[in-house]
Amino acid sequence: MKVIVKDKMQRYEYDCVEPMGKHFDPEFKPELTPKEMLRLGVFGGKYMTDCAEEFPADWYKNAKLDPIKHDPELNFFKINASQPLSVWRKNGWIYKDDPRGWFQWYCRYYMGRRIPEEDKRQIRRWKMMRRHVAQILRNCAAGDLFCRRKQRQALLHWAYDSRKL
Repeated sequence: MKVIVKDKMQRYEYDCVEPMGKHFDPEFKPELTPKEMLRLGVFGGKYMTDCAEEFPADWYKNAKLDPIKHDPELNFFKINASQPLSVWRKNGWIYKDDPRGWFQWYCRYYMGRRIPEEDKRQIRRWKMMRRHVAQILRNCAAGDLFCRRKQRQALLHWAYDSRKL
């Protein structure tokens, strides 16, 4: 399946070579789907609000979004855990075909797009977030959702379900 992207940030086409949500790299085991992340509240509700035509409509049903501004109150943990896109660009974390960053890559990977070298890089970055899981487990009582809220929100941004820690 070919996907044609026409949003505020790019004109782009990609092929989905795998079935949606299937055949992930064995090292990549996200705990949340893009749809679940959007419903929980991530990225202050502003992320990819102009991309509804690219992704399944049901991803946006009941999603916590604000097309006008970034609103941390829309995040599950009601806290800002995002860095500006300018920081991501400055640090070289942005792949040219995914100008919005990791979550855009994940959405497209979930849809079935595969770019072997980029997939490897992004999965390596995703795995590095486990250090935050370890810090929460070491420093918080099980189920204390008020402990390390910023880290918990950041983990949600990376498809780790920090509500279960």
